[in-house]
Amino acid sequence: MGEFDLKNYLSLRKQLVEDQLEKIFPVPAGLQKKVIEAARYSLFAGGKRLRPILCLAAAEVVGGEIGPVLPAACALEMIHTYSLVHDDLPAMDNDDFRRGVPTNHRVFGEAIAVLAGDALLTEAFEYFALAGHVGAEKILEVMRIAVKAAGYRGMIGGQVIDLECENRRVDLATLEYMHVHKTGALLSASLEIGAVLGGGNEAQIKALKTYGHHFGLAFQITDDLLDVEGDIEVMGKTPGSDAAKNKMTYPALLGVAQSKDAAREHVERSLDALAGFDINAEPLRAIARYLLVRKG
Repeated sequence: MGEFDLKNYLSLRKQLVEDQLEKIFPVPAGLQKKVIEAARYSLFAGGKRLRPILCLAAAEVVGGEIGPVLPAACALEMIHTYSLVHDDLPAMDNDDFRRGVPTNHRVFGEAIAVLAGDALLTEAFEYFALAGHVGAEKILEVMRIAVKAAGYRGMIGGQVIDLECENRRVDLATLEYMHVHKTGALLSASLEIGAVLGGGNEAQIKALKTYGHHFGLAFQITDDLLDVEGDIEVMGKTPGSDAAKNKMTYPALLGVAQSKDAAREHVERSLDALAGFDINAEPLRAIARYLLVRKG
């Protein structure tokens, strides 16, 4: 058997998600046109679609089909995009560029950007409800997972800690706790939701949550490293912004070399979590390994 073609896999899955998002998110029209235009501006600004891809991969790993999972996968991308729109606002990270283009509020103004983010978040839950033929109980479980990951017990809680840690030195435990919630929660939830909708058993879901935990930390550490070592042409945003804002990051706390060691450790632990799965888990293994060489 040949080596797994991750580039082709990601390209095909990204296109699948893009096509579905085009179907489910409306073309700007009517009196609400401006906010729909703003929401679509960020939703189709060239994201990697990592969360929906992880969601679909998790469903396949446990033996499920991706068709019924696709609406929920897209809902996860909508939640992720809303968080970026709000994170970029002047009151938060005050960023001018995202994915190589001006941030939402730079194009549409702050008020519309806030509302566009709100629209993406709230509309997402309609698509969680459209998961095919799994029954109301699983749909409710998926919504519970999404709410916990996106709310104050997850992403929002992590963002609050991030804001409060600016201009402060924190220990490794606090930094890790922040990123488990701010970044890792939605990544891990993507895998858990895919596994639930794909019909995974308790042990399979637990293994994929463990993978997601370590994948999320490795993702954040490599993201922090890119802010130190990255190229604006590849990243689509200006490197060095974390240091300029005195944000606490892994390189700031541990140094670059030790941060790279930590990323490698979390990738290895994410791979260990997949030991009980067969070749269907190869996409997840390849995505984890890719974190150590990614440029953007």
